[in-house]
Amino acid sequence: MRDRFDGVQLFVEVVEAGGFAKAGERLSLTRSAVGKAIARMEERLGVQLFQRTTRTQCLTEDGQQYYERCLRAIEELRAGETMLENGRREVVGKLRVTLPVLFGRYCVAPILRAYARHHPKLELELNFTDRQVDLIAEGFDLAVRNGRLDNGSTLRARRLVNQRKVLCASPAYLVERSEPHTLADLMKHELLPYWRNDHALAWQLPDASGALVDVRVASRLRLNDLEVIADAAVEGMGLAWLPFWLIRERMQRGELVEIWGDRPSAAMECYAVWPAAQYLPLRSRLAIDVLAEELEKFPGNRAQGDFNGNSPSVTSKITNP
Repeated sequence: MRDRFDGVQLFVEVVEAGGFAKAGERLSLTRSAVGKAIARMEERLGVQLFQRTTRTQCLTEDGQQYYERCLRAIEELRAGETMLENGRREVVGKLRVTLPVLFGRYCVAPILRAYARHHPKLELELNFTDRQVDLIAEGFDLAVRNGRLDNGSTLRARRLVNQRKVLCASPAYLVERSEPHTLADLMKHELLPYWRNDHALAWQLPDASGALVDVRVASRLRLNDLEVIADAAVEGMGLAWLPFWLIRERMQRGELVEIWGDRPSAAMECYAVWPAAQYLPLRSRLAIDVLAEELEKFPGNRAQGDFNGNSPSVTSKITNP
Protein backbone atom coordinates (compact mmCIF):
# COMPACT_ATOMS: atom_id res chain seq x y z
CA MET A 1 0.00 0.00 0.00
CA ARG A 2 2.79 2.44 0.88
CA ASP A 3 4.39 2.02 -2.57
CA ARG A 4 1.18 3.27 -4.20
CA PHE A 5 1.71 6.68 -2.60
CA ASP A 6 5.48 6.97 -2.98
CA GLY A 7 6.38 10.25 -4.66
CA VAL A 8 3.00 11.94 -4.33
CA GLN A 9 4.35 14.80 -2.22
CA LEU A 10 7.32 15.15 -4.55
CA PHE A 11 4.99 15.22 -7.57
CA VAL A 12 2.94 18.02 -6.02
CA GLU A 13 6.13 19.89 -5.14
CA VAL A 14 7.32 19.69 -8.77
CA VAL A 15 4.03 21.14 -10.00
CA GLU A 16 3.99 23.96 -7.46
CA ALA A 17 7.69 24.77 -7.89
CA GLY A 18 7.37 24.86 -11.67
CA GLY A 19 9.94 22.23 -12.60
CA PHE A 20 12.28 19.45 -11.56
CA ALA A 21 15.25 21.70 -10.78
CA LYS A 22 13.33 24.12 -8.54
CA ALA A 23 11.62 21.28 -6.70
CA GLY A 24 15.02 19.67 -6.17
CA GLU A 25 16.35 22.89 -4.63
CA ARG A 26 13.48 22.96 -2.13
CA LEU A 27 13.84 19.30 -1.24
CA SER A 28 17.67 19.18 -1.28
CA LEU A 29 17.62 16.71 -4.17
CA THR A 30 19.36 16.79 -7.53
CA ARG A 31 17.33 17.48 -10.66
CA SER A 32 18.21 13.99 -11.84
CA ALA A 33 16.87 12.38 -8.65
CA VAL A 34 13.59 14.27 -8.98
CA GLY A 35 13.26 13.28 -12.64
CA LYS A 36 13.89 9.61 -11.86
CA ALA A 37 11.32 9.63 -9.06
CA ILE A 38 8.69 11.12 -11.39
CA ALA A 39 9.61 8.55 -14.06
CA ARG A 40 9.02 5.73 -11.56
CA MET A 41 5.60 7.21 -10.72
CA GLU A 42 4.70 7.38 -14.41
CA GLU A 43 5.76 3.78 -14.92
CA ARG A 44 3.73 2.62 -11.92
CA LEU A 45 0.63 4.61 -12.97
CA GLY A 46 0.98 3.76 -16.66
CA VAL A 47 0.54 7.40 -17.79
CA GLN A 48 2.75 10.34 -18.68
CA LEU A 49 2.40 13.08 -16.05
CA PHE A 50 4.70 15.69 -17.58
CA GLN A 51 5.44 16.83 -21.12
CA ARG A 52 9.22 17.35 -21.05
CA THR A 53 11.46 19.69 -23.06
CA THR A 54 15.11 20.54 -22.52
CA ARG A 55 14.12 23.48 -20.29
CA THR A 56 10.60 22.97 -18.98
CA GLN A 57 8.19 20.34 -17.72
CA CYS A 58 4.47 20.91 -18.30
CA LEU A 59 1.62 18.80 -16.97
CA THR A 60 -0.21 16.57 -19.41
CA GLU A 61 -3.98 16.33 -19.21
CA ASP A 62 -3.64 13.15 -17.13
CA GLY A 63 -1.03 14.88 -14.98
CA GLN A 64 -3.34 17.84 -14.32
CA GLN A 65 -6.20 15.59 -13.23
CA TYR A 66 -3.90 13.54 -10.99
CA TYR A 67 -2.41 16.72 -9.47
CA GLU A 68 -5.85 18.07 -8.53
CA ARG A 69 -6.74 14.85 -6.74
CA CYS A 70 -3.35 14.61 -5.01
CA LEU A 71 -3.70 18.20 -3.84
CA ARG A 72 -7.12 17.55 -2.33
CA ALA A 73 -5.80 14.47 -0.53
CA ILE A 74 -2.81 16.37 0.89
CA GLU A 75 -5.05 19.22 2.02
CA GLU A 76 -7.27 16.74 3.86
CA LEU A 77 -4.22 15.32 5.63
CA ARG A 78 -3.06 18.82 6.57
CA ALA A 79 -6.55 19.64 7.83
CA GLY A 80 -6.48 16.53 10.03
CA GLU A 81 -3.11 17.52 11.47
CA THR A 82 -4.39 21.02 12.13
CA MET A 83 -7.43 19.75 14.01
CA LEU A 84 -5.20 17.59 16.19
CA GLU A 85 -2.89 20.53 16.84
CA ASN A 86 -5.79 22.81 17.71
CA GLY A 87 -7.11 20.15 20.09
CA ARG A 88 -3.78 20.07 21.92
CA ARG A 89 -3.70 23.89 22.11
CA GLU A 90 0.06 23.61 21.81
CA VAL A 91 2.06 25.61 19.27
CA VAL A 92 4.40 23.20 17.47
CA GLY A 93 5.93 22.81 14.02
CA LYS A 94 7.45 25.18 11.49
CA LEU A 95 6.11 28.65 10.68
CA ARG A 96 7.62 30.27 7.57
CA VAL A 97 6.92 34.00 7.32
CA THR A 98 7.87 36.49 4.61
CA LEU A 99 7.82 40.19 5.50
CA PRO A 100 8.99 43.57 4.13
CA VAL A 101 12.54 44.50 5.06
CA LEU A 102 12.23 47.67 7.15
CA PHE A 103 8.74 47.26 8.58
CA GLY A 104 9.59 43.63 9.23
CA ARG A 105 12.85 44.42 10.99
CA TYR A 106 11.62 47.25 13.19
CA CYS A 107 7.97 46.37 13.85
CA VAL A 108 7.15 42.73 13.06
CA ALA A 109 10.29 40.74 13.91
CA PRO A 110 10.39 41.80 17.60
CA ILE A 111 6.80 40.55 18.00
CA LEU A 112 7.47 37.23 16.30
CA ARG A 113 10.71 36.69 18.23
CA ALA A 114 8.77 37.11 21.47
CA TYR A 115 6.14 34.72 20.12
CA ALA A 116 8.85 32.12 19.45
CA ARG A 117 10.32 32.58 22.92
CA HIS A 118 6.91 31.95 24.42
CA HIS A 119 6.44 28.74 22.38
CA PRO A 120 9.69 26.73 22.57
CA LYS A 121 8.38 23.95 20.26
CA LEU A 122 7.80 26.40 17.42
CA GLU A 123 10.29 26.52 14.53
CA LEU A 124 10.24 30.10 13.20
CA GLU A 125 11.69 31.12 9.84
CA LEU A 126 11.63 34.81 8.85
CA ASN A 127 12.41 35.86 5.27
CA PHE A 128 12.92 39.60 4.70
CA THR A 129 12.21 40.88 1.21
CA ASP A 130 10.31 43.71 -0.45
CA ARG A 131 9.50 41.40 -3.37
CA GLN A 132 5.92 40.13 -3.70
CA VAL A 133 6.42 36.51 -2.78
CA ASP A 134 4.19 33.77 -4.20
CA LEU A 135 3.27 32.08 -0.92
CA ILE A 136 2.01 28.86 -2.43
CA ALA A 137 4.80 28.33 -4.95
CA GLU A 138 7.56 29.21 -2.46
CA GLY A 139 6.09 27.35 0.49
CA PHE A 140 5.39 30.15 2.97
CA ASP A 141 2.74 29.86 5.67
CA LEU A 142 2.24 33.57 6.25
CA ALA A 143 3.15 36.97 4.83
CA VAL A 144 3.00 40.48 6.24
CA ARG A 145 2.26 42.93 3.43
CA ASN A 146 1.83 46.68 3.19
CA GLY A 147 -0.58 48.35 0.80
CA ARG A 148 -4.00 47.62 -0.63
CA LEU A 149 -5.02 44.10 -1.61
CA ASP A 150 -7.37 42.99 -4.37
CA ASN A 151 -10.14 40.43 -4.15
CA GLY A 152 -9.43 36.90 -5.35
CA SER A 153 -9.59 33.27 -4.38
CA THR A 154 -6.23 31.66 -3.57
CA LEU A 155 -5.18 33.59 -0.45
CA ARG A 156 -6.81 34.93 2.69
CA ALA A 157 -6.00 38.18 4.49
CA ARG A 158 -6.60 39.96 7.78
CA ARG A 159 -5.98 43.67 8.17
CA LEU A 160 -3.58 44.19 11.07
CA VAL A 161 -2.96 47.93 11.37
CA ASN A 162 -2.82 51.23 9.51
CA GLN A 163 0.55 52.98 9.46
CA ARG A 164 0.26 56.78 9.51
CA LYS A 165 2.31 58.52 6.81
CA VAL A 166 4.02 61.85 7.53
CA LEU A 167 5.19 64.65 5.23
CA CYS A 168 8.46 65.85 6.73
CA ALA A 169 11.73 67.71 6.21
CA SER A 170 14.75 68.83 8.20
CA PRO A 171 14.53 72.18 10.06
CA ALA A 172 17.52 73.48 8.07
CA TYR A 173 15.82 72.69 4.76
CA LEU A 174 12.65 74.53 5.78
CA VAL A 175 14.65 77.57 6.90
CA GLU A 176 16.33 77.68 3.50
CA ARG A 177 13.34 76.86 1.28
CA SER A 178 10.33 77.74 3.51
CA GLU A 179 7.42 75.42 4.25
CA PRO A 180 5.00 74.57 1.42
CA HIS A 181 1.38 75.56 2.04
CA THR A 182 -0.42 73.97 -0.92
CA LEU A 183 0.03 70.99 -3.20
CA ALA A 184 1.17 73.36 -5.93
CA ASP A 185 3.93 74.63 -3.63
CA LEU A 186 5.43 71.13 -3.57
CA MET A 187 6.55 71.53 -7.17
CA LYS A 188 8.93 74.28 -6.02
CA HIS A 189 10.72 71.90 -3.65
CA GLU A 190 13.19 69.03 -3.83
CA LEU A 191 11.18 65.84 -3.29
CA LEU A 192 12.33 62.43 -2.13
CA PRO A 193 9.82 59.81 -3.34
CA TYR A 194 10.15 56.05 -3.10
CA TRP A 195 10.98 54.42 -6.44
CA ARG A 196 9.69 51.02 -7.53
CA ASN A 197 9.67 49.37 -10.96
CA ASP A 198 11.40 52.39 -12.50
CA HIS A 199 8.87 55.01 -11.40
CA ALA A 200 8.24 57.17 -8.33
CA LEU A 201 5.24 56.12 -6.24
CA ALA A 202 2.60 58.82 -5.80
CA TRP A 203 2.14 60.57 -2.45
CA GLN A 204 -1.33 60.74 -0.88
CA LEU A 205 -1.75 64.22 0.57
CA PRO A 206 -4.66 66.55 1.51
CA ASP A 207 -5.87 69.14 -0.99
CA ALA A 208 -7.39 72.52 -0.06
CA SER A 209 -10.64 70.85 1.06
CA GLY A 210 -8.82 68.29 3.20
CA ALA A 211 -9.55 65.38 0.86
CA LEU A 212 -6.67 63.01 0.28
CA VAL A 213 -5.50 62.90 -3.33
CA ASP A 214 -2.73 61.08 -5.16
CA VAL A 215 0.11 63.47 -6.01
CA ARG A 216 2.57 62.41 -8.66
CA VAL A 217 6.05 63.56 -7.71
CA ALA A 218 9.31 63.87 -9.61
CA SER A 219 12.83 63.80 -8.26
CA ARG A 220 16.44 63.88 -9.38
CA LEU A 221 17.16 61.09 -6.87
CA ARG A 222 15.98 57.53 -7.42
CA LEU A 223 15.88 55.79 -4.05
CA ASN A 224 14.14 52.48 -3.36
CA ASP A 225 14.90 52.26 0.37
CA LEU A 226 12.79 54.16 2.91
CA GLU A 227 15.60 54.45 5.44
CA VAL A 228 17.91 56.01 2.85
CA ILE A 229 15.13 58.47 1.99
CA ALA A 230 14.80 59.35 5.69
CA ASP A 231 18.56 59.89 5.93
CA ALA A 232 18.47 62.13 2.84
CA ALA A 233 15.68 64.19 4.41
CA VAL A 234 17.70 64.58 7.62
CA GLU A 235 20.62 65.82 5.51
CA GLY A 236 18.41 68.58 4.08
CA MET A 237 18.04 67.13 0.59
CA GLY A 238 14.28 67.61 0.33
CA LEU A 239 10.78 66.74 1.51
CA ALA A 240 9.87 63.12 2.25
CA TRP A 241 6.62 61.25 2.87
CA LEU A 242 7.35 58.40 5.24
CA PRO A 243 5.75 56.09 7.83
CA PHE A 244 5.68 57.65 11.29
CA TRP A 245 7.21 54.55 12.95
CA LEU A 246 10.32 54.96 10.77
CA ILE A 247 11.00 58.63 11.53
CA ARG A 248 9.60 58.93 15.08
CA GLU A 249 13.02 58.90 16.76
CA ARG A 250 14.43 61.31 14.18
CA MET A 251 11.58 63.66 14.98
CA GLN A 252 12.17 63.29 18.72
CA ARG A 253 15.82 64.26 18.17
CA GLY A 254 14.75 67.30 16.15
CA GLU A 255 16.34 66.02 12.94
CA LEU A 256 13.01 66.04 11.11
CA VAL A 257 9.81 68.02 11.59
CA GLU A 258 6.32 67.14 10.45
CA ILE A 259 4.70 69.35 7.80
CA TRP A 260 0.90 69.77 7.69
CA GLY A 261 0.50 67.94 10.99
CA ASP A 262 -2.86 69.65 11.52
CA ARG A 263 -4.30 68.29 8.26
CA PRO A 264 -5.76 64.85 7.45
CA SER A 265 -3.04 62.24 6.94
CA ALA A 266 -2.96 59.11 4.84
CA ALA A 267 -2.23 55.68 6.24
CA MET A 268 -0.70 52.58 4.69
CA GLU A 269 -2.64 49.40 5.37
CA CYS A 270 -0.84 46.34 6.69
CA TYR A 271 -2.17 42.80 6.29
CA ALA A 272 -1.42 39.27 7.35
CA VAL A 273 -1.81 37.04 4.30
CA TRP A 274 -1.85 33.23 4.08
CA PRO A 275 -2.80 30.47 1.60
CA ALA A 276 -6.46 29.58 1.57
CA ALA A 277 -7.23 26.38 3.48
CA GLN A 278 -10.17 24.87 5.29
CA TYR A 279 -8.29 24.98 8.60
CA LEU A 280 -5.69 27.52 9.67
CA PRO A 281 -2.97 25.90 11.83
CA LEU A 282 -2.89 27.01 15.43
CA ARG A 283 0.68 28.34 15.12
CA SER A 284 -0.40 30.59 12.24
CA ARG A 285 -3.68 31.68 13.80
CA LEU A 286 -2.10 32.68 17.10
CA ALA A 287 0.75 34.47 15.30
CA ILE A 288 -1.81 36.56 13.40
CA ASP A 289 -3.68 37.37 16.61
CA VAL A 290 -0.44 38.41 18.34
CA LEU A 291 0.59 40.63 15.42
CA ALA A 292 -2.80 42.34 15.36
CA GLU A 293 -2.67 42.99 19.11
CA GLU A 294 0.94 44.16 19.32
CA LEU A 295 1.14 46.26 16.15
CA GLU A 296 -1.74 48.35 17.48
CA LYS A 297 0.57 49.50 20.27
CA PHE A 298 3.17 51.02 17.94
CA PRO A 299 3.01 54.83 18.11
CA GLY A 300 1.21 56.39 15.18
CA ASN A 301 -0.42 53.16 14.04
CA ARG A 302 -4.16 52.64 13.95
CA ALA A 303 -5.49 49.13 14.29
CA GLN A 304 -8.29 47.77 12.15
CA GLY A 305 -10.33 44.60 12.27
CA ASP A 306 -10.29 42.03 9.52
CA PHE A 307 -12.38 42.78 6.45
CA ASN A 308 -15.58 41.35 7.84
CA GLY A 309 -15.06 41.72 11.58
CA ASN A 310 -14.58 37.97 11.82
CA SER A 311 -11.91 35.51 12.89
CA PRO A 312 -9.00 34.86 10.47
CA SER A 313 -10.53 31.66 9.13
CA VAL A 314 -13.37 33.52 7.42
CA THR A 315 -11.66 36.71 6.23
CA SER A 316 -11.88 38.08 2.71
CA LYS A 317 -10.10 36.58 -0.25
CA ILE A 318 -7.28 38.24 -2.15
CA THR A 319 -5.50 37.43 -5.36
CA ASN A 320 -2.34 35.39 -5.64
CA PRO A 321 0.25 38.04 -6.60
